[in-house]
Amino acid sequence: MNPQLRVGIGGWTFEPWRNNFYPPGLAHAKELTYASRQLTAIEVNGTFYSTFKPTTFAKWRDETPEDFVFSLKAHRFTTHRKVLATAGEGINNFIGSGLAELGGKLGPIVWQFMPTKAFDAEDTAAFLKLLPREVQGRELRHVLDVRHPSFATEQYLDLLRAHGCTTVYTDSDKFPGIAHALSELAYLRLMRSRAELPTGYPESELATWVQGAQEWVGQSGRHQAFVFFINGAKERAPAAAQAFLKMLQA
Repeated sequence: MNPQLRVGIGGWTFEPWRNNFYPPGLAHAKELTYASRQLTAIEVNGTFYSTFKPTTFAKWRDETPEDFVFSLKAHRFTTHRKVLATAGEGINNFIGSGLAELGGKLGPIVWQFMPTKAFDAEDTAAFLKLLPREVQGRELRHVLDVRHPSFATEQYLDLLRAHGCTTVYTDSDKFPGIAHALSELAYLRLMRSRAELPTGYPESELATWVQGAQEWVGQSGRHQAFVFFINGAKERAPAAAQAFLKMLQA
């Protein structure tokens, strides 16, 4: 599997997955161990709502394969505010909460803005300046998850490029799909899974996403892509991710 292209789901604790993804009778405490061996990445949503201790990040690190990667959503305290320029203390608290314990398994950090937060060039630039570039000597990669259509502008993309960051590309009716062709990192959240399809997405649509992801990482040795199946018919997310991975190996 190409380490430049990661595929996974959001979290690993979801009751319906115990019927169609996890083996019957699997202990809940073993779900991360199992999921991390079927997928190549997981986006952690729990860090958006709660503060975790360094021992928890170390536990996740130790329960997963050597080549596995976690993407972390930053705590909502950092972004759910009217003025993003005031987020410095929250950002530092989140980055210093123990993320470095993940070591090489620390993937991109996602900063999710409020859906009502409209694009403000000055405030966005101030926020981007606050994002640290490393933690304990490990490079950090930052992804903004903006949800207001006003961010679909070249000025926003120019700011991201100036600060070495990228934006989420969302496949959804609810949020804008903003592509950032000048970034080396592509971060996709695919949210159109349908309950009536065993793999959430039609095979032809999955094949299109697979081709696009392969072409993206094929541009250079530094291009990376993270593809997460999230929301929509969430019960289908693991099957969608596994079908995507199978196509990559074909």
